Amino acid sequence: MTNEKEINPSMLTDNNKGTRLRVLVLSFSPIIRDPRVLRQVRLFEEVADVTTCGYGEAPSGVVEHIEVPAHLAGWRSDFKKTALLLGLRRHEQLYFGSERIRYVQDRIPEGKFDVIFANDALAVPAAISLKPRLGVHADLHEYAPRQGEDRLQWRLLIGPLMNWACKHYVTKANSVSTVAHGIAEEYAKVYGIDRPVVVPNASAYEPSLSPVRTQAPLRVVHAGAAARARRIEVMIDAVARANELKPGTATFDVVLVPGDQKYIDELKRRAESKGDGSIRVLPPVGFKEIVPMLHQYDIGFYLCPPLNFNMMHALPNKIFEYVQARLAVLIGPSPEMKRLVEEHNIGSVCSSFDADSAAHELLNLSPSQVDVLKRNAHEAAASLNAESLTKPWLEALSVLTR
Repeated sequence: MTNEKEINPSMLTDNNKGTRLRVLVLSFSPIIRDPRVLRQVRLFEEVADVTTCGYGEAPSGVVEHIEVPAHLAGWRSDFKKTALLLGLRRHEQLYFGSERIRYVQDRIPEGKFDVIFANDALAVPAAISLKPRLGVHADLHEYAPRQGEDRLQWRLLIGPLMNWACKHYVTKANSVSTVAHGIAEEYAKVYGIDRPVVVPNASAYEPSLSPVRTQAPLRVVHAGAAARARRIEVMIDAVARANELKPGTATFDVVLVPGDQKYIDELKRRAESKGDGSIRVLPPVGFKEIVPMLHQYDIGFYLCPPLNFNMMHALPNKIFEYVQARLAVLIGPSPEMKRLVEEHNIGSVCSSFDADSAAHELLNLSPSQVDVLKRNAHEAAASLNAESLTKPWLEALSVLTR
């Protein structure tokens, strides 16, 4: 990889023609609602002519958008045949015979693009089949072969498909990135992928914010998706337990993205059952309002239960949002989050993922200690942001143009 200081737009050209690069960002997702993919678009539009291909309408700033129809989201219209092909491990037939992939191949001639950035493992076979002139970069948002390993049906049918894509196509990509060190190490160990680079899901730098002085009770917040697998109720119980042991320790606001409404209702009842109003479940805010909203709090909280490999190695965007909001961080012993928190001394790590462990960590945090952690987060915000941490993508693009 080149040194980031050496990269400039004049370098990122087709060396044979001296023209701007033609880059395709391929993602089988609604791109305008996919922050990671949008960061690629924003990064590359300064140095290349960017085309996107995926679901939904075009993001701003691209020269062309190839919209994959929503009704092609499934592999095939015939569910039974899909299940049969998955069960028989006829992955090549399933994949390249699907309406979705044929649609993309019909609209993108081989060799039309110089570079393709393929998002997630199942976009990589299509990207390689399109034969970009200079190569394919695979951005793997998770460890695909074990993404749903906590579900039997997924392990039996989808996991082998992911393994096929990684073994036969991701290994052919010119360069690879993923979201966390543990995931990169697993791709290298299992598939022999040479040095996958890590590009976390960081949020944008917020240079105008400074830490707010901490007072009692501690103002604790969790913002994220309303997914049962995240066991948000354990965090509610942790704050309630801390307040039982020492009344007035903390308040806790849970700000949830719409999801499982039944689960949200359960969490609201659980919060209300604590009686004193110190724990609330609040409606979501817009994406651009998340960090300003978080800024009024003291501690960003997340216990991420390690239900599968990816949850064990999670390094979610909320941790970076907490940093940009200049909050201290309270987490469970998740290795990726722990590494970041301890390296920058921005928070406290619980000994386990249960409520009692987190309650005692809260009890051990004084306002003055939290102020120190918030000041450290303020210093770390200048480097733990999307602008700094996405540069390996630009470096990968630079390498392909040599």
